[in-house]
Amino acid sequence: MSQPNWNEEEDNFDLTLSQRTEELYRIPNSEPKADGLIEAAILPLRDMVIFPRMVSPIFVGREASLLAVQEAQNKEQTVIGLTQKDPELDDPGAEDFLPIGVEMAVGRLLNMPDGSRSALVQGRRRVEIVEFIRLKPYIKVRARIINEPQTADRQTQATMRSVLSLFERCVQLDRSIPEEAHLFALNIAEPGWLADMIATSLALTYEAKLRLLLILDPKARLGQLNNLLAQEVDVLELEDEIHSRVQNEVDKSQREFYLREQMKQIQTELGEGDVFTRDATDLKKKVDAANLPEEAKAVALKELERLNQMPPMAPEVGIIRTYIDWIVDLPWSNASPDNLDVKNAAKILERDHYGLKKAKERILEYIAVRSLKPKKERQPILCFVGPPGVGKTSLGRSIADSLGRKFVRVSLGGVRDEAEIRGHRRTYIGALPGRIIQTMKRAGTANPLFMLDEIDKLYSDFRGDPASAMLEVLDPEQNYAFSDHYLELPFDLSKVMFVTTANSLSTIPAPLLDRMEVIEFPGYIEEEKVEIANRYLIPRQLEENGIEELGLTFEPAALQRIIREYTYEAGVRGLEREIGRICRKVARMKAEGKKYPAAIAPEMIEKLLGPQQVFPSEAERTDEVGVATSLAWTENGGEIMPVEVAIIEGKGGMQMTGQMGEVMQESGQAALTYIKSRAAALKIDMDAFERLDIHVHMPEGGIPKDGPSAGITMATAIISALTGRPVHRHVGMTGEITLRGRVLPIGGVREKVLAAHRAGLKTVLLPEKNMKDLVELPKTAKSELKIIPIKHMDDVLAIALSDKVTVEPPRPRKRGDENVED
Repeated sequence: MSQPNWNEEEDNFDLTLSQRTEELYRIPNSEPKADGLIEAAILPLRDMVIFPRMVSPIFVGREASLLAVQEAQNKEQTVIGLTQKDPELDDPGAEDFLPIGVEMAVGRLLNMPDGSRSALVQGRRRVEIVEFIRLKPYIKVRARIINEPQTADRQTQATMRSVLSLFERCVQLDRSIPEEAHLFALNIAEPGWLADMIATSLALTYEAKLRLLLILDPKARLGQLNNLLAQEVDVLELEDEIHSRVQNEVDKSQREFYLREQMKQIQTELGEGDVFTRDATDLKKKVDAANLPEEAKAVALKELERLNQMPPMAPEVGIIRTYIDWIVDLPWSNASPDNLDVKNAAKILERDHYGLKKAKERILEYIAVRSLKPKKERQPILCFVGPPGVGKTSLGRSIADSLGRKFVRVSLGGVRDEAEIRGHRRTYIGALPGRIIQTMKRAGTANPLFMLDEIDKLYSDFRGDPASAMLEVLDPEQNYAFSDHYLELPFDLSKVMFVTTANSLSTIPAPLLDRMEVIEFPGYIEEEKVEIANRYLIPRQLEENGIEELGLTFEPAALQRIIREYTYEAGVRGLEREIGRICRKVARMKAEGKKYPAAIAPEMIEKLLGPQQVFPSEAERTDEVGVATSLAWTENGGEIMPVEVAIIEGKGGMQMTGQMGEVMQESGQAALTYIKSRAAALKIDMDAFERLDIHVHMPEGGIPKDGPSAGITMATAIISALTGRPVHRHVGMTGEITLRGRVLPIGGVREKVLAAHRAGLKTVLLPEKNMKDLVELPKTAKSELKIIPIKHMDDVLAIALSDKVTVEPPRPRKRGDENVED
């Protein structure tokens, strides 16, 4: 005989279960005696509650229980299911059972594989145990039947509706409860039956079911069930909400996974492969190939591991990849070899720049030391200070060229945010490293020449102090482990040669200035400008304007006229612009087919550039009383500046005009005090200081002036005005005066002496201690000027003032003369 298939076995099983259930219904209830009591065997129940009218499987394991079931089946009688108080007891006595049980019918016994027996039971009705008749060989009791009302009053009906509503919600939320259970409950009219049926359908705890079994009043049982259902609904709704959220996340992940798999297959078909995997592999190869320090490599590998564990569409993927790219691309140890040939460096510096002797010597000294001690780690941190246009930035390029290093530049002008230097932390959207690290990446080497332009123009505000952030960059004791907020790794800047530029030292914080070696760039004199124009400016402008083949030349006198009459500067930017204007006009003449000059003569300058734009100061044409010539220094070079003094009737006051600064005004007061102290020797009436006002003025009042170097000039002019002795027009002077008449040294000597030479002065009075500054003076100026060292104001007056009185000195009115009419 062939073995039946699975479907046949399933059909046979369902048929057997149906037959067993019908057998239960054929077993009649035990008939009550005359006193309304029934006698039946006890079937002890452990951790199990069976409600009336409900069918449930049970296991029969104890011998006494098996005898009781067999006896009942033989006599076609029911048994009473009683729940043990202590489920662990194997041989319970009369006092070990609950007083309320359920009369139930037991179906055929089936043998189980483990040797036990099972059967289906159906609860019939609640009974209350009256007495135990016997305990051996099985327990038999006498019980009273508990009859429940078949109808419900209005309150009970309302409770039934509430229970049904909650039960419907439970069926909707709990998939383990079949929908047929709710339909069956809707057709139950008896309140007790409804409560028992729903209690059986729910997954209640053993204790909750036991409490419902022991409640004999159907209305109270429904009320208890209503509370249990309300709690169950709350729990199920919470579970459903959690399940929905989880399901949404799972659905989203599954959708992303599905789309990624589709994308992967499309890329495979196109021959592109898995882009994300390929990128991660490429990054791993880059990290392994890069010569990273141990700490940087460990961080890069850790971030790469995080990247591999993330889905490709995660927002943080791009951030991590960018971070790893920055780590890999930085030149941690990729240093270029230095060219330590001193002669070659000197040749390159001389080729690119004219003059700038101090800066060139310092660079050649550095190269010489490195050639003798190649392992020298500390790099010089230079600060080029000077007016605009004197070649500070371009000299930095030449230094990099002479050393064979990469040249990189960062402009710090107007930087206010500290993050510009140190970078932003990666928690910010769009975060990047600061300018220092960005520039090092651009350099590609660990030892470039790094130029920090306009370091005197850093500003501080609420976003931080970038000048303070520069301390770590420029301090050799700290920059070997520079910390950028984005990288959060120590980066070695000790091999970098830093060169900073500034127009003034006054705005650079003292701690920052202390870390730099200052090299001053003086303004160019006229002779130097002419040489620079011939060497660099004219060839460059001829090439830029496309007329290099014309061989256009500039006569020296023409260049001198451009410098004197059309530019006013310490550098050569303005001079190059004017040369460029002339070259463009010549280019236009050639393009239009007109006749163009082969050489630029002085008389052609006004025609090409227009009227004169700058009018330089000139020496006085005659000796005048109360007018002395001072030598001044500005950012644009040296100037001569007349000091005028007028004596008028007044009350002994002193007025100083011409936008004089505080230091200059204090020098004027010191000069006046000196004159008062020497009034007798100078033959000045003391009443003049009480009854005459002294007005000191420096022309060009729109230009601010300050400094102590005009002290002896103001004293000379005041003495000249008070004594009537004129000042020699060909004498220029500079120096600070003390109350005792001593002359102190000043700065800018080179520029001041050259200004006197250009203005046509013949004699220059300098403080004796400034004579050392004449070493750099051109030979022509030295030979054509008479430079006299002075120690005291008496020396100045002996040279600058004429011995003759040409104007009657001002005399104050005598006391009492105010009331005399003319």
